[in-house]
Amino acid sequence: MPTSESVDDYLRAILELSGKSEERVSSNGLATRLGVRAASVTGMLQKLAAQRPPLVLYEKHRGVRLSAAGMRRAWEIVRHHRLLELFLHDVLKYSWDEVHEEAERLEHFISERFEDRVAAILGDPEVDPHGHVIPHRNGTIPVREEVPLVEWPIGKPAVLSSVSDRDPAALRELQRLGLVPGSGLVVDESKPNASLLVRLSGQKRQIRLSIELALHVAVDASRI
Repeated sequence: MPTSESVDDYLRAILELSGKSEERVSSNGLATRLGVRAASVTGMLQKLAAQRPPLVLYEKHRGVRLSAAGMRRAWEIVRHHRLLELFLHDVLKYSWDEVHEEAERLEHFISERFEDRVAAILGDPEVDPHGHVIPHRNGTIPVREEVPLVEWPIGKPAVLSSVSDRDPAALRELQRLGLVPGSGLVVDESKPNASLLVRLSGQKRQIRLSIELALHVAVDASRI
């Protein structure tokens, strides 16, 4: 039987790769995300599908999606991760580029009691340090529509809503530039596959972002 950590990693990776439309995820896509061989992915998916209740719905050559039980566990892990990131950042004073790796280690092991205590200490927060919504204790997920910054219309005011937590170097650069959740900005120029020229609200100085860095940023789509 696979370890709980590896199961959680698979479930969370499937959740993230499937997106809002809950599309089937390919074995190759999972292998790339998790850094393992495709053959190893196939073996794990077969084990997860064979559990009772099954954690995934898997068909060879058609990919995989989460079952109801797998979805519940995946969102529970996401809640753990985001609460831990905020606890590490706000209480233990880790920088926002350090918390992801620490939370990855801890998210599998905390009890429900510990989770509740952390949430209470933090005041039942709605978002983590990177602006990602924190799933509720009852398993419901707050609804928020976001658009990648690279898709935002030129000249239309935007509010930065979240940034990816997976690249510490990108997080440090975004913080240096003042591009943090809650920041207002305008896209002045877009060069497809090259760069964006943006301006923070209230400032005349323009910031040129590579497309690679801009892909880490999402804005609030409710203002479209």
